[in-house]
Amino acid sequence: MPDQTNILIVDDDEDILSACVVLLKRRFDRIVTCQDPLDIPSLMAATEFHTIMLDMNFLPGENTGEEGLHWLRRILEIDHHAVVIMVTAFSSVDAAVEAMKLGAHDFIEKPWNNEKLISTLTAAVRLRRTQEEANRFRQRSRMLSEDITRKHHPIIGQSEVINELLSVVRRTAPTDANVLILGENGTGKELIAHEIHALSRRAKRAFITVDLGAVPATLLDSELFGHKKGAYTDAHENRMGRFQAANKGTFFLDEIGNLPLSLQPKLLHALENREITPLGSTRPESIDIRLVSATNVPRRELMNPEVFRPDLFYRLNTVEIQVPPLRDRAEDIPLLANTFVREYVRKYNRQVEGFSNRAMGLLMAYRWPGNVRELRYCIERAIILAEGDELDVKDFASLADVSVVSAPPVPASQQTLGDIEKASIEQALKNHQGNISRAARDLGLTRSSLYRRIEKFDL
Repeated sequence: MPDQTNILIVDDDEDILSACVVLLKRRFDRIVTCQDPLDIPSLMAATEFHTIMLDMNFLPGENTGEEGLHWLRRILEIDHHAVVIMVTAFSSVDAAVEAMKLGAHDFIEKPWNNEKLISTLTAAVRLRRTQEEANRFRQRSRMLSEDITRKHHPIIGQSEVINELLSVVRRTAPTDANVLILGENGTGKELIAHEIHALSRRAKRAFITVDLGAVPATLLDSELFGHKKGAYTDAHENRMGRFQAANKGTFFLDEIGNLPLSLQPKLLHALENREITPLGSTRPESIDIRLVSATNVPRRELMNPEVFRPDLFYRLNTVEIQVPPLRDRAEDIPLLANTFVREYVRKYNRQVEGFSNRAMGLLMAYRWPGNVRELRYCIERAIILAEGDELDVKDFASLADVSVVSAPPVPASQQTLGDIEKASIEQALKNHQGNISRAARDLGLTRSSLYRRIEKFDL
């Protein structure tokens, strides 16, 4: 829905103002008149004008145009992009030239030709709308470039839980259903969001992200919904919100659990009515987005009405996807680890070929509280500091809470990764006299995950 066209006419002659209203009201949405130029700042603060007609002389007997030039400067200080048409009852080439040098768009003389006045105003409004569109394009391009410049890693894994997760993603992506992605920090929730977008009908459109945990609460309204010039002290120009930038595409709200309760009704309204209202505006704007949200806040906490509105929660999670922690898919660790080794060997030009069995056993025994992100950073550090052509236990000294003894003993002959995992589980069960809960906790697994592995290895 385009903004209405607002015209401001500043002239000390009441008859001129009345005549302008009669002439222009059929062609433009809103005509605002002003006899006293001292009112210009407050009028501009209250309304965004597409064009301003400004008389050059106000005081009786004054014909130098200096008053008009003064207010032209003041208008351009308030709005650098204001489109101003200067009006004078006296033909003055010098005043016209000076006005154009200062930034006036055009110049018209009294008495004017009605058709010429309408044509001049129409061209001025068209210029202003072109400026607005260019500004929106620049803002949207900047938001898109922020996402494009971020490196997006593929989803890596062959475990049963990852295959089940990707199956849900593939079935969900072609729809426009809102998706809520739950999972601990570092599990790859943003990767899942990107995969949903890539497999959707909106794949060729924008993917816009906002991290609600990284934006100050006082700026969130403007960040999400945009604002109009003058909406608050530092709002010097119109600003497109992320919702508008994501129009026709996918909007990813990361860390949705950080959304203040005060803004939750506005988000709910946007989702239910498919429209948003920028800060400082009274006119809603239609939006067409597919919303994907993510949070590390546990589901039970999100369902607390003191933290999150229940109606918004159910609007967000038409489809709910739980991303498993790395400890619940330990069988993916070798594949992930070797992928990261290849990546950082190329990045840092190092001669490292892989892991010793003992080092891999250590990686698989560790709980990885930081999940895949921690594994990535751990391997990057090891590649940078490695002294040999193979990563060994000593290259992972930062994993202090895993005893080297807990890694399975390695015979002279090569062991398979399955052997390493089986040996780790056997050792943990032995250490805890068969107590499943304690063994699972020691291995960094859930009870159900440990039971699956016990059955898999026939222990």
